[in-house]
Amino acid sequence: MIDVHCHLNFQAFEKDRDAVIKRAVKAEVTAIINTGTKIDSSAKAVKLGEQYDNLYAIVGIHPHHVDKLEKDWEQKLEDLARKPKVVGIGECGIDYYAYPSNGITDPNKQKDVFIKQIQIANRLKLPLQIHNRHAGKDILDILLRHTSYLLNPPGMFHCFSGDVEFLKKVLDLGFYIGFDGNITYKGIARGETTSLKDLISYCPLDRILLETDSPYLTPIPHRGKRNEPQYVILVGEFIAHIKGVLKDVIKEQTTRNTMSVFALRNV
Repeated sequence: MIDVHCHLNFQAFEKDRDAVIKRAVKAEVTAIINTGTKIDSSAKAVKLGEQYDNLYAIVGIHPHHVDKLEKDWEQKLEDLARKPKVVGIGECGIDYYAYPSNGITDPNKQKDVFIKQIQIANRLKLPLQIHNRHAGKDILDILLRHTSYLLNPPGMFHCFSGDVEFLKKVLDLGFYIGFDGNITYKGIARGETTSLKDLISYCPLDRILLETDSPYLTPIPHRGKRNEPQYVILVGEFIAHIKGVLKDVIKEQTTRNTMSVFALRNV
């Protein structure tokens, strides 16, 4: 299986990153995509991609960091995005969830930086990896106004949440859907109206991607500990259970899906 979104480029893995990667390989994780959230973490993701054959990078600006950008951030991001192991732009998008440590970053600034990253992705012919939290309407409005900038397929929504109607609209635009370890949690997350299990049931298997968001969103039975790419296998197994298919079906289909979105090699 392939982990299409994690953060081995973060400090949480600084002491044992190589061991984490080896555990993922042993668990039969064939590729890992590390996603940047600002310029420095994007550069780190690129560096890791250069060091490991099975690691790739997505570079971009997370909506939490749009108020701390340097004047030349667009050029720096575009320079990084031209590196050979970079397969997408992200995680970019809009986030209206009030985190205790961050609050809500200026919505207008979030929209502006999101649009600029859509334009960069278009120029470089790279898919988008979109971050959405409680901002589905505004994200859809922007995407619908910029359909001429979107590739075919245009990319994926990372750590998907929302209702079935929102899912339908995202699928209609051609996006693929990423699910993480939080699909194993009970109940419905605060601020949401639809369970992730219901969204998985509705979403066609040929549009599903697997991710961990490591070091976050650790699946049960490891919740409370640091997440790792090896646990993407548990995400796949849980989806197999919901869909009523064998794990190998999930492995084969999600690998094909990933290859449809991202230009990975040696997988």
